[in-house]
Amino acid sequence: MTGFEISGASAADMELIRRWADEEGWNPGDSDRFAFAVADPAGFLVGRVDGEPAACISAVRYGSDFGFIGFYIARPAFRGRGYGIRLWQAGMERLDGRLVGLDGVVDQQDNYRRSGFRSAWNNVRHEGVPRPNGSGGGAGGSAGGGAAFEVVDAASLPFALLAAYDRRFFPGPRDAFLSAWTGLPGRTALAAVRDGRIEGLGVVRPCSGASRIGPLYASTPAVAAALLHRLAEHTPDGAVAVDVPDANPSATVLVAGLGLEPTFEAARMYTGPAPEVDLAGMYGVTSLELG
Repeated sequence: MTGFEISGASAADMELIRRWADEEGWNPGDSDRFAFAVADPAGFLVGRVDGEPAACISAVRYGSDFGFIGFYIARPAFRGRGYGIRLWQAGMERLDGRLVGLDGVVDQQDNYRRSGFRSAWNNVRHEGVPRPNGSGGGAGGSAGGGAAFEVVDAASLPFALLAAYDRRFFPGPRDAFLSAWTGLPGRTALAAVRDGRIEGLGVVRPCSGASRIGPLYASTPAVAAALLHRLAEHTPDGAVAVDVPDANPSATVLVAGLGLEPTFEAARMYTGPAPEVDLAGMYGVTSLELG
């Protein structure tokens, strides 16, 4: 494989990777790369053939024992020539000794199984303009009785509370990533609060297609619906896309009831037992690329 070299991604490479993902139909966020870069600056690899970018992968480390694979793309002109598998091996070596997760597109899942990954659930993207309902666009609601919850700008809350809440749904610390993900210009982060407790969190970000919501965490379907409607108000045309874990049946029922249609599917897969996270409160995963 003369002339093939693997190196860390530059800032220019990160924009190139975003364009490649867009061409694959994955609809990446316009500014996602800025949050991705701080998650693990050395976690993005590019393979070049005689200096020409040919393939990419992300192999991001979280804490001391978890990692996530994403952005595994070989350009069409370079497929079938062994470059992709070389890059895959480099990414997996970087995560050696860790539990590794990924979101595998349907036509690659058998390959991932041969590499030791096993399916935990499916993340199904639902898209559309959410139709109004009784728990939708207001400032808050009762969320099943008791004191009302309030939807607030997530930036108004102590970041330590947001980070602790996020850890219920993700198996590793990612404070730097979360700070950038919720605070980048052009995106909106909202939290549902009741009696001083966070009961939901959602972020919407602009994309080349429908604006994507992720994460979408909530204590109840009513909280999730309120956040989703409020986030949709911050999009150009009200259209949103949410990657919904089918391991939370309430989430699937909610988005279907709001008129969102399934358009894309990927399997959440791990190299070992799936980590314990609050799936019942996960209505939309943060990112198919970094978990």
